Amino acid sequence: MGKILLVEDDKTIGKLVALQLERDHHMVERVDTGKDALFNLRVHDYDLVILDWMLPDLSGLDVCKGYRDAGGRVPILMLTARSEAQDKVSALDTGADDYLVKPFVPVELSARVRALLRRPSTIAGKNLTVRDIILDTSTRQVTRGGQAIELTAKECALLELLMRHPNQSFGVEAILDRLWKSETSASLETVRTHFKTLRRKLGDSEENPIIRTKRGLGYRIVGDE
Repeated sequence: MGKILLVEDDKTIGKLVALQLERDHHMVERVDTGKDALFNLRVHDYDLVILDWMLPDLSGLDVCKGYRDAGGRVPILMLTARSEAQDKVSALDTGADDYLVKPFVPVELSARVRALLRRPSTIAGKNLTVRDIILDTSTRQVTRGGQAIELTAKECALLELLMRHPNQSFGVEAILDRLWKSETSASLETVRTHFKTLRRKLGDSEENPIIRTKRGLGYRIVGDE
């Protein structure tokens, strides 16, 4: 799962792209101007940007350049009707990581998104494993000690975030920004409640919990010690 910023001013295309991405279990936030895109990228964390070239204010190239010049490192997929080779060269030279021409086949979009989301990950393959917990990122199936565990989509997203970064702590604010849409009313208590339920479903013990919290640092999953 990834948190994706979709920058697309065509409402029909934007809706279709968002639906495809949500079917793939991604969280999607959509804006329709370049200025809104740069603002969101400045104040929120994303795993991927899908960026149209033709926007009503700034061009996709302007957004890409502005973001990269400010030190932004999140992968960018240009999604545009411009199909000339020079356009692709310009986009890639400006800082885009991939380029997909409209109209596109939905399964190709899904594949390119998966490929870009894999790049920063330190864990290869579709299965994430921490001690006796296995998460299949393609089917969203979770097992612990060989026993299947039924998780909600949000619980699975929380577990995946921690399993991709074992022994790394995530504060509640960072988790909210990464896994909840910016306009939702989710609170710190929302995160705590989800983790409480997740721990219960995982059968986490008080004596040696696999998911731990530390005041001032947040939540982490403990790998091999």
